Amino acid sequence: MVKTPKESLTILTDIVLPGETNPLGNLFGGELLARMDRACSIAARRHSRRIVVTASVNHVAFNKAVPVGSVVTIEAKVSRAFKSSMEIYVDVWIEDRESQERSKVNEGIYTFVAVDTTGTPVTVPQIEPETELEKKRFQGALRRKELSLILSGKMNPNEATELKALFTN
Repeated sequence: MVKTPKESLTILTDIVLPGETNPLGNLFGGELLARMDRACSIAARRHSRRIVVTASVNHVAFNKAVPVGSVVTIEAKVSRAFKSSMEIYVDVWIEDRESQERSKVNEGIYTFVAVDTTGTPVTVPQIEPETELEKKRFQGALRRKELSLILSGKMNPNEATELKALFTN
């Protein structure tokens, strides 16, 4: 079975309350990470129809502060599926109170693994990207996975087919 990224799309919208902010009045990074993790978890579950666990947070960019009172929208969807793992790309937006224009403030890449009730990894459906952005994220996912495996010592750099292509002719 092959699925599209939009089938896993998860959108969470919430407001930033004073108790969730630092002394500067901006959302705590850890609070944002938790929200992002929840959205990614739901996206992974929608894709796999299984119990999912966070395997890693591969990348998070805190590009702009999120002030108290902001309406925050988190959009997550599976960018690529491997055997039992899924890469989920998450974008974080805030909207201007008056104009309601959205601006991207953060993004992240999470990896989840689908498991059965005993915690054993199970196979997940593959992904067929549709939009240009989905195709770009899909293609980059294998390079990101190889880099992560090399850095963790689980892959020999000589075995990284996608990364080799970046550095050789």
